[in-house]
Amino acid sequence: MSDQDIKTSVDISGEKAIHWKQDISYGDYLSLDQLLSAQNIRSDSHDEMMFIIIHQASELWMKLCIHELTSAMEKLQADDLGPAMKMIARIARIQEQLIHSWNILSTMTPKDYMSFRESLGQSSGFQSYQYRIIEFALGNKNAAMIKAHEDHPDRYAAVKGALESPSLYDLTLQLLARRGFDIPESHVNRDWSTPYQASDAVERAWSEVYKQGDDHWDLYEWAEKLVDLEHRFQTWRYSHMKTVERIIGYRRGTGGTADVHYLKKALDLRFFPELWNVRTAL
Repeated sequence: MSDQDIKTSVDISGEKAIHWKQDISYGDYLSLDQLLSAQNIRSDSHDEMMFIIIHQASELWMKLCIHELTSAMEKLQADDLGPAMKMIARIARIQEQLIHSWNILSTMTPKDYMSFRESLGQSSGFQSYQYRIIEFALGNKNAAMIKAHEDHPDRYAAVKGALESPSLYDLTLQLLARRGFDIPESHVNRDWSTPYQASDAVERAWSEVYKQGDDHWDLYEWAEKLVDLEHRFQTWRYSHMKTVERIIGYRRGTGGTADVHYLKKALDLRFFPELWNVRTAL
């Protein structure tokens, strides 16, 4: 809320006095009472507050990522690349915040974490339905991962919807096909719930975009936005892995979830494989 939004009047001394009784206050607009009362500490550990707030803040940032990503995909389908690029660029900045959150969490020692670990019960970051929606939207499809949300119908429906919808990259390949590039039918009309398989024909299309960038400038710029998006996502994954390794080593996660070995394997996953492969061939 800006100074101009605050109602003022002149008091008897001639000075302006602020009227704090507004139709809607800063706290009301942001629902701060609900937001700041959502940290339900379950132990006597000092560090549990930090742990909760970091993960809550991350979920808020992911909500914004989904908001931007959903709109970017709609713009992409409408061949409106300009606004879509702005939205993807914003997601990249959000990703920076998510990466920095691991730096804060890494101030916690193994002893600090173990002081409240049992309070987490069977909860795990792998149960984050927003994270799963983002991964599916970016193309890392794995139908088995939606089972974690079966007990929550609304969340399950949202994750299943992302699984069965075209990913950002699927929509990008459809755009290339509309622009006249030779994209196989198997890559523009397929079962969207299955993992994407790289194609030599798609790589050749991207090679043409890069080699003739002046003729395909918006596609060239879009390709670099996608590479930047994946690069930052991988940096987030790496920071996650190193933070887990630093705090709990190779112990299994809460609820028996994956350990550092799994997180390391995730670093080999690619959302947009041909955009990386083409760099070697250029």
